[in-house]
Amino acid sequence: MSAPDHSASDHAAPDHVAHESTAPRRTRRGIRTRDALVTAARRIFERDGYLDARIVDIAAEAGVATGSFYTYFASKDDVFAAVLTELQDEMLHAGVSGGKRGELRRGVEEANRAYLESYRRNAALMAAMEQAAAVDQRFLKLRLQRSQAFIERSAAAITRLQEAGLADPALDPAVTARALSAMVSRMAYVTFAADQPVPFETLVETLTRLWMNALRMPQD
Repeated sequence: MSAPDHSASDHAAPDHVAHESTAPRRTRRGIRTRDALVTAARRIFERDGYLDARIVDIAAEAGVATGSFYTYFASKDDVFAAVLTELQDEMLHAGVSGGKRGELRRGVEEANRAYLESYRRNAALMAAMEQAAAVDQRFLKLRLQRSQAFIERSAAAITRLQEAGLADPALDPAVTARALSAMVSRMAYVTFAADQPVPFETLVETLTRLWMNALRMPQD
């Protein structure tokens, strides 16, 4: 992997085309070109990471001139945000169910499995997002927002479990949901993005058991 390229051309449009980025083409051809750029950007970010990705390579991958890139995006950051929007849609998964006692473990396991499967499919892009979040507050904010919906659903489920006498009543639901989400997401990063492999079923089983043990939920 080459050294990071932080040249101005990858972060802002040249003066003579900067105005075009605020008026994306609405024709069918324009929509196809923009979609091709987003698809190409995803491949480049997955291949090179956020820091090493270059606009010239994205344009080449999409089969367009570098100058045409700025018709649709103002910068490398701009197209990366578009890629992450698509990733967010793909990464959405079911929250934890607060249903009957016999369904508790299944609900936790299904939520963890769905998240881990999605993370595994998108590991290279998730690693690029970690890079971006480490150097750019905008992407750190996007990263946190991406997990907020799941945390809120989990907190609501934990509250219902506490009210039903099936979870530790001393736990703060919001803080607990955030802590458990961090555990699962960090293990996913270490396993799939940082190349510290764990057998997938072992990972699902362990995280599910830890999740339930943390809440003092019945295992059967």
